[in-house]
Amino acid sequence: MHIKGSTFLVTGGASGLGLATVNRLIAHGGNVIVADMQQGELPPEAVYIRTSVTSPDEVQAAVDLAFSRFGGLHGVVNCAGIGNVVKTVSKKKFGALDAARQIIEVNLIGTYNVISIASTPMAKQEPNADGERGVFINTASVAAYDGKVGQAPYSASKGGVASMTLPLAREMAQYGFRVMAIAPGAFETPMVARLPGKASEELVQTIPFPPRMGKPTEFAQLVQAIIENTYLNGEVIRLDGAIRMT
Repeated sequence: MHIKGSTFLVTGGASGLGLATVNRLIAHGGNVIVADMQQGELPPEAVYIRTSVTSPDEVQAAVDLAFSRFGGLHGVVNCAGIGNVVKTVSKKKFGALDAARQIIEVNLIGTYNVISIASTPMAKQEPNADGERGVFINTASVAAYDGKVGQAPYSASKGGVASMTLPLAREMAQYGFRVMAIAPGAFETPMVARLPGKASEELVQTIPFPPRMGKPTEFAQLVQAIIENTYLNGEVIRLDGAIRMT
């Protein structure tokens, strides 16, 4: 699929990995709808719509906007997510459950909600020369495989994103869709910046090479590669400098 002239919906596109993706898609001639709770500082070419990924009505409005503004939708990049630390043994009655539910609803159910709603009208589009109608790129995490203490709900949500990649790719193949996921490690994002104390510094010390946090532009570069390489399908790609969290 060519980025130039194609239209993409980026959830969580107002900051972090999502914003870097928006900037790269626009730089390569793509049309971009940004679905986020906050607008942030977006490039002027991006079209923003306030969206909670857990709301079917709001997601439908974002998808409708892509079709009304640009005449179609060819790709979805799901970057919306939250990642609070949750201790299972909680001093507050039902505190852990409430926090876990919110994380799973946004990260996992929200991702599935966007795919389900967007894929319906996308399936009616004319395919390109390769028979492709669209590509879905979701954001998992290395925490899906080796989460740290306090990441049980977060790891569960990202593990769900990773594990639904292949069955979704198999189901969507009949419509000419591809489904991929990226599992980032430690990246320079607002979510990581909120880590307590020296947690971020300690995290960097566990990255073999390069010994630094990932740059959002590197995530966006991989998004571009997935979009443009039609044979990438049904796979989760770790993007992490070989980190294995202890």
